[in-house]
This record gives sequence, C-alpha cells and structure tokens, in this order.
Amino acid sequence: MDKILIALLVLAVLLGAVCGTFYLLNEKNANEMMEFIDTYSAQEVEPRLRPQADSEGNWYFITDEDFKVLHLTDIHLSGGILQKDTDKMTINTVAAMVYAEKPDLVIVTGDIAYAIGIGGTINNAYAHNMFVHLMETLGVYWTVAFGNHDTEPYNYHTREAVADIYASANDKCLFVHSPNGVSGEGNHIINIKNSAGEVTKSLFVLDSHSYMRQGLIGGLIDSLAWNYDYIKDDQIDWYKSMIEQYNPKSSLMFFHIPLVEVKTAYDKYIENGRKLGDGVNSFTGVDGETGAVVFPSDKPSNLFDTVKAIGNTKGIFFGHDHFNNFVMDYEGVIFSYGYSVDYIAYGNIGSKGAQRGCTVLTITPDGEFDESNISHENYYQDKYQPLNEKEALDANS
Repeated sequence: MDKILIALLVLAVLLGAVCGTFYLLNEKNANEMMEFIDTYSAQEVEPRLRPQADSEGNWYFITDEDFKVLHLTDIHLSGGILQKDTDKMTINTVAAMVYAEKPDLVIVTGDIAYAIGIGGTINNAYAHNMFVHLMETLGVYWTVAFGNHDTEPYNYHTREAVADIYASANDKCLFVHSPNGVSGEGNHIINIKNSAGEVTKSLFVLDSHSYMRQGLIGGLIDSLAWNYDYIKDDQIDWYKSMIEQYNPKSSLMFFHIPLVEVKTAYDKYIENGRKLGDGVNSFTGVDGETGAVVFPSDKPSNLFDTVKAIGNTKGIFFGHDHFNNFVMDYEGVIFSYGYSVDYIAYGNIGSKGAQRGCTVLTITPDGEFDESNISHENYYQDKYQPLNEKEALDANS
C-alpha cells in the first residue's frame, strides 16, 4: 500500500510539474503573440463609415452608398505554445484579407478559439484575447457570433466570460451582450440606414449555442457525439420584435451552426441527382465535407419557418462545416456557407487551400439582395498579400 501511495504522489508531482511548465510557457507565448500582432497596423481607409448607437444601444451605420461586409468563419486559433506557428499563419491570413477587402464591417461566425489541448492549453481566453487584439489593431469595425468550439465544456472560461472579453473590447468591436431574457450570448442587431433615416438593411447576429446538454459531463459527451444545439424560441421572438421595431427594407442573418433546413435542402438536391427543384431554386459552390456533408443540430429550430413567414430576411450565413462553401436558394431564402480560415481543426486541413478564404457581401442602399451580392474569395489569390510570407498552396487542392 505504501508503494502505491508513493507512486500516486510521484505521479501527482510530475503532473503538477507538467501543468505548471505548460502554464508558464503559454503565458510567455501569449505575450509573444501579442507582440507579433503589434507588428501589424491599422487598415488605411478614409473616409471610414463610423457607427453610432441608438437609444437602445443598438449600432447603426448611415450611408447612401454600397456597404461591404466581410464574412469570416472558423478561425480556429489555438492560443497554446504547441500551435504558435499555426496561429501566426491564421493571423497572417485574416489580416491579409481585411487589408485587401477594406470592408465597412467584418462579421465572424464563430469558432474563433480551438483550445482543445492540441496546442498545449485548454484556456480559451488566450485565443479570444489574441483575436480581439488583432481586429482592434487592424482598425476595422467588427463583431462575432460564437461557435461551438469557442467555449468547450472543459475550457477555463464560460460563454458568459468570453462574451465579456468581446463586449469590453475598447474601440472597433460592435459585439454586445444579449438583451435580458434572450438565450445565449451576443444576440444583437446592426442596422444600416440611409441619410433619410430609413433602415435599408438589418444585420442579425445570433448565438447558435454549442451542445445540447450543459455541464462538463453532458457537454463533453455531446461534443464527442457532435450533438449540436439550436436557436431557441426566445431568440426568434427577439428577432421578430426587432423586425417590427426597425422595419428594415430587408435583413440578413449570421450564426455558426447551420439550420436543419440546410441539410434538408442539400439532401433533396442530391436525391434529385443534383438537379434543381423541390424547393431548391439554385446551387453553386462546393460541398466538400464527407459523410452527412451538412452537420446541424438534430433538433429543428422554428427560425426558418419564422423567416419565411415574415419574408424580410433574404440570406442566412454560417460556417461550422469547413470544407463546404456552397450557396443555395431554398424556398426563397439564401443559405450561404462562408469560406473557413482553419489551419488545425481538421487533420490535414492546413495543407488544403480550396476552402480557405472569405465571403464578401455587397449591401446596396435599395435593400435588394440576391446571390449576385455574394462573392466567395479564395485566400490564394495575388490580391491577398499578407505582412508575413504566405504559404504556397494550390487553391484547387
């Protein structure tokens, strides 16, 4: 028995030493990554549209010209010492696309952090703080919707704590906490108005949550089983109230996990031999995922039916499935995957290039919006020239 106790004590000491070493290394890495980000500079755009907050704290821009949104998704910063070089590549990619596109607003649909241990840490604050520092350094207005990996069940920081990181970003971040009584973190609206005061477009940012069950054990089991959560009725009620309050000419919606209806539409398209019909009015782009291809929650949300009934939201934008970048019109609503940035989450995805990039949305002052307003842009184009050397990949790989 004494030998067993001694062995357990030695094991505990060794484990403590390893954890302590990684803690010190990760703290040092966090400081060095911030210094690396400091080598970048603010995007030069003049005159820049500057948002204002209305009496309820909701942001809006005023313009009679086209408004450009840069949609990024699935950034996947590790934040840990073991993925330092990969994180630098990720930062390099994001910065290059922001510099080149010069958007009026960047919307990131989740999975900014990927602190699952492969980088040497499960402290998700490292990645989130890095991303905040990057975007604020680039000097562009931006906001985020959280993904499932942003707050894993075993991460140090909860969704509420991570939301505080973004809500307290001190200059260009337009993220705000959800209104009271609305599920999730960061459900918010950003309006675009013309000089006459009309809301020409409302941009809804929603939390599609993480996993069906809360808590360490249930959440961990669901994360391993890909048992994803869904958008709740109180979020939908809030969306309806915002449409009634602001009466926009039209609106767009951004979140992380695709709706069940995306899979329904895609499966119909495949069953029809990749021919249009049965509600699928158009399909362009690449369905690059394997298996089920589309990975939503198993529980349907009432959001799509509500969107159709109101008839105001023209497009829904999301990420989550990194090798998908297709756009489809299903029953009069555009579903659009964004190009991903991820270098680490999918096995050998770092060596793949066809799926990496951004999505550029052109919002016109007349409130109209269709697939011609969406442009998927691959990162491996000459127009994206990063501050540090770009990896040489084939955009067709």
